[in-house]
Order: sequence, then C-alpha cells, then structure tokens
Amino acid sequence: MTNPCVSDSLSGMVREISAGGVVLRHTSEGWQVAVIEPQKESLPAVSGKARRKTSQKMLLALPKGLVDPGEKPEQAAVREVAEETGLTAIPVTKLGDIKYAYVRTWGDQERVFKIVSFYLFHYQSGKIDEIAADMRIEVKRALWIPLEEAVAKLAYRGEKDMVRRAQAYVKAHPEFQDAAEKIDSTVRQK
Repeated sequence: MTNPCVSDSLSGMVREISAGGVVLRHTSEGWQVAVIEPQKESLPAVSGKARRKTSQKMLLALPKGLVDPGEKPEQAAVREVAEETGLTAIPVTKLGDIKYAYVRTWGDQERVFKIVSFYLFHYQSGKIDEIAADMRIEVKRALWIPLEEAVAKLAYRGEKDMVRRAQAYVKAHPEFQDAAEKIDSTVRQK
C-alpha cells in the first residue's frame, strides 16, 4: 500500500536521515562557527568529453552525518560534531531540517531522498581538527571561521540557511552570548 502523503516521485527512493550542527563560540574577535573541509570525491571519468577544469576553491560545510539505528537525531548531531571537528559542544535548540534528493555517485547509483536535521550548539571544549585518523577519509580538516563570513563561505544553500537561523537566534537571545562569554573566559584560564 502506498502512502498518500508521499509523492510518486519520492516513493521509489531510498531515504536517509542525517543530523548535524552549527557550533558557535564567542572570542574577543566575535562569533566563530566550526566548519569542515570534506575530502573531495574523485570525479568519475566523462566518456567522450574533456573533463572540465575544477576550481581549486576550498569547499566548506557544516559537520553532519547519518543517524545510527536506535539513535535520536540530536544524539547523532552531538556525535558527528565530535567525530568531524574534535569538539565537545552543548546542544541549544533545533534550527531546522534540510530536505533534498541526490543520486549516489558510488555503488548502486540510487536516487536518495535525504533529511538533515540541524542543531545549534554552544562550544564547550576540545581543539578543532583533533580528530581520529580514520575520520580523515571524510574530513580533510576542521576549522573555525568568523560567523559573519560563514554564509558566503559555505558551499551548500541549505547549510547557509541554517547559519542564518543561528545568527538570528544569537541576536534574539542575549543570554546565549552571556553564557558563551563565561565559557570562553573559563577556557582561556585553563
């Protein structure tokens, strides 16, 4: 039996549920956000055509990954942030979901409908880019960038929207900045 709430174009697709985070910290220079530079996938050979020269521009994204069986999206976001950035962060609020479809470029070439739930996090501890060696398959590096530059520097439209939502949350909740400054001063004292 088909679900009348699911359009025909989605009914035959594989579904993936992922979660990720917008991790913020406040420093003397202002707000920063943790981002990753994913390892670039090798491009498949294009038969009969010369391969276009690809830009050497750095691709930046937010940390995210699949929700494991039995895991809640927020738990997955906490885990993915730690695995991909090396940071421990405290979830503050859900920012929203990004929904999109893509075709797998590996293995079965299946069409996939994906939902990624994003959460706002407050940095607690850890050193950015201190990640396990096996994560280097996925993450080239993790780094802090100024929050006000994130929308321009992130590669994906949906992730840019999540950063805009995080910026709006920070602006609307001055207590978030107060808490950030307390944690920042504690970290500097260590």
